[in-house]
Amino acid sequence: MNREERVRAVLAGQEPDRIPVSVWMHLSQHDQDPRSLAEAMVEFNETYDFDFIKMMPFGAYTTPDWGTKLEIFCDKYKEVEIVAPAITCLEDYKTIQPLAPTHGSWGKTLHCAQWLNRLVKPNTPYIQTIFSPATTLKKLAGARMIPDMKEHPEVVHEALEVITETTIGFVKANIEAGVSGFFFASQCGTYDLMDDVMFAEFCKPYDLRVINAYKDETWFNVIHIHGLNVMFDTLSSYPCNVVNWHDRQTMPTLKEAREKCSKVFLGGLREGPSIVGTSLQYDSIMSSSDDAALIKKHIQEAIDMVGGKGLMIGPGCVADPRSPAANLHAVRAAVER
Repeated sequence: MNREERVRAVLAGQEPDRIPVSVWMHLSQHDQDPRSLAEAMVEFNETYDFDFIKMMPFGAYTTPDWGTKLEIFCDKYKEVEIVAPAITCLEDYKTIQPLAPTHGSWGKTLHCAQWLNRLVKPNTPYIQTIFSPATTLKKLAGARMIPDMKEHPEVVHEALEVITETTIGFVKANIEAGVSGFFFASQCGTYDLMDDVMFAEFCKPYDLRVINAYKDETWFNVIHIHGLNVMFDTLSSYPCNVVNWHDRQTMPTLKEAREKCSKVFLGGLREGPSIVGTSLQYDSIMSSSDDAALIKKHIQEAIDMVGGKGLMIGPGCVADPRSPAANLHAVRAAVER
């Protein structure tokens, strides 16, 4: 099987020649230039012979065009940081106006997808990273988002409406660019941030509008449930055919999840950073060990949890860029029969 056939087989509930695998990490030395980032992602994927590319625009790409202040390092080991939110008072919500998919950082991220279409090796799927509207708003408003949802819901809904429409426009342009699907990341689907009632009002309706804009147009669509104490049942029911979460760091485990969800799981690697201050701090098995045998054992444990069925191996979130090459090769070797 080639890479696309292998991924499609798993998504169709069939048995591939081996379990598909991929690893992704921030490529912060390249992610301010779309062509350089596309070239780096292709080189990384070919170096380790992974089955698909999960695109890696910098994590705040949806925010600077609405006023979020960033610090950009262009350093392999230091990701872009949000240093000041765009929204500091209620009046600032009015600055959230619709943007074209070719505008600013959105346009650069679209341009990266267009470059991938030219550079990617034949039969290699690639999926664009997008964020839930509430996740983008969280990065725009910071700590004031939750109080504003409670005290000024009408203002928050107006902003979410604009972010949703902008995201849908971006999605459609990426479909035209040839992406295989989308990695839809929600950083709000955690009980550490909000309860079910708030999520049902401010997150789910907007999430579904975005996902419904592409679910019938693309074939490889992942829902990423970010963080700990997650709303797994709610988000895993979204109309995406793959579920990804911090499965080695939070409940449910892969085994527990399989008892309640029949979709394909993407995960198994304990790779999940959290934001400490303004920077990422990684909980990473690959950067904390130089034992390739340990990496293979770790992956085999994940495979055994689901009996090797309906699984693709990958990070629970994003891998530490300090991961040694030997461990990345070990991830690929672990799925060989």
